[in-house]
Amino acid sequence: MPKRIGEILLELDLIDPSQVETALDIQRSEASSKRLGEILMGLGLGKEDFLKALSIQLGYPYVTSDKFPKDSSVDHPIAFDFLKEHCIFPVKMTDDVLTVVVADPNDHTGLSNLKTALGRRLELFIGFEEDILESLEAFYGSRGAVMKRILDVVEEEGEDTTASLQDTGEISQLEDLAEDRGIIQLVNMIIENAVNDRVSDIHVEPFENSLCVRYRVDGILHEAQSLPKRMQPAVTSRLKLMGQMNIAERRLPQDGRIKGRYSGKDIDIRVSTLPTIYGESIVMRILDKTSAFFSMEELGFSKPLQKMYEKLIHLPYGMFLITGPTGSGKTTTLYASLDKLNSPTKKIITVEEPVEYQLQGINQIQVRSKIGLSFSNGLRHIVRQDPDIIMVGEIRDLETANIAIHSALTGHFLFSTLHTNDAPGAITRLMDMGVENFLVSSTLVGVLAQRLVRKICPDCREQYQPGNEVEHVFGYKVDILYRGRGCENCKGTGYRGRIGIYELLSIDDTMRRLIIENATANRMKEYAVKRGMKTLSQDGLFKALSGQTTLDEVHRVTQIEL
Repeated sequence: MPKRIGEILLELDLIDPSQVETALDIQRSEASSKRLGEILMGLGLGKEDFLKALSIQLGYPYVTSDKFPKDSSVDHPIAFDFLKEHCIFPVKMTDDVLTVVVADPNDHTGLSNLKTALGRRLELFIGFEEDILESLEAFYGSRGAVMKRILDVVEEEGEDTTASLQDTGEISQLEDLAEDRGIIQLVNMIIENAVNDRVSDIHVEPFENSLCVRYRVDGILHEAQSLPKRMQPAVTSRLKLMGQMNIAERRLPQDGRIKGRYSGKDIDIRVSTLPTIYGESIVMRILDKTSAFFSMEELGFSKPLQKMYEKLIHLPYGMFLITGPTGSGKTTTLYASLDKLNSPTKKIITVEEPVEYQLQGINQIQVRSKIGLSFSNGLRHIVRQDPDIIMVGEIRDLETANIAIHSALTGHFLFSTLHTNDAPGAITRLMDMGVENFLVSSTLVGVLAQRLVRKICPDCREQYQPGNEVEHVFGYKVDILYRGRGCENCKGTGYRGRIGIYELLSIDDTMRRLIIENATANRMKEYAVKRGMKTLSQDGLFKALSGQTTLDEVHRVTQIEL
């Protein structure tokens, strides 16, 4: 009969009899389910000392956590869940022997199944359960390890089929591949990882010898995964099937939408396909409903800017435009504005492509070009619904612009967006479309231009003294600026999240005269700046000085000269 663990510890002079008595008293008095060894460690016994005694008791060598391998080179088909359930960590495998660390060498069921599955003799070491589980998570449960296992399974199961599809592309085979368990896991993992990493867009791009997956985080693209070229038909078909698109159509662009729950969140994904010389490029815009709304302060509005902005959007009628390139946060600002204006006393109707977030108490219309429901057509019918506030997703053509302006002239307040570089540029853009200048001057009440800059990570933000070269940017000597050092929370980038920089142009009588005179955008901007308008670069520099972003970010987005 093997010796008790307490006896062995006493013989090794690792504890004294009083400690054993105390541990036994605790075990009896608390009716504890804990083993004596666990209680003794709670009283100060070292982990390695306990393992040494356990090794003598059970007859197996022991391994402490610091002796666990730093890299696992064991290539085996055993499921991660099985290893975790039985607390087994594979260390080394040869043709005849598999070396493992186990928490319980008497787990005959788990060890027997492992031996049978691999057809190898087992060499056992004992270790602590928490150390084994921690190493299992690091080597087999981490994101990279899970992705590698999925890729290995997909490649092994579908190598011949996917390779043949590169040339033939049989529709029935594509449908079968899209429903393959490994492909489903792979695509779901790509989306899950994106949601966890706060990704705004997933790019799945075909190249000559690979299929590249890239994530856009805080406006910057990063390569996330390079998949074998032969997986392209299966991955592409799976995404198109999820987005309810035509798998058979590979010559024309398509748009689709995926709705699902990923990482505990309800996620909408807009999917766009575009044929390229190496296959279909797919971009997925992730819309997280849990982060739909932001306050003006969260968006980056300073108090003076917010006060002026809210004054303009609370006017009873007129047209207000938000401008900026794609991905500059225009829609987010629109939703925040509508949410602030929303009340039981106002009827608000929107026409959008697509409806990104559903707003309680607001009538939202989805553009459907295929059946003739365009921005202009939808807007034409909206005005018959007796609205107080109208939001048109984008003014793209003269017809939409004219209907929008006439809506503003007839007692409605209208929001919309344009793609221009700055606020005054929106005025000349409308006139370039063919809108009469007197109509623009009569209806336009304000224009907000915006960009998004990355925020400095709050967990690793630090001060530094800039060089003399930045003095001419601010017009005076700057003693302190801020940057992110790079940490685990921001994945070493020094940035986490984004904030807006803004340029708000309000239309007064002098600006209306300039519009009537067909003044250039530069002339209008000069007047607005003299009157107190802060430009995009000025707002960005203020945010750099206050430690919200960096000078490099402001330069990247506004192209000011450093």
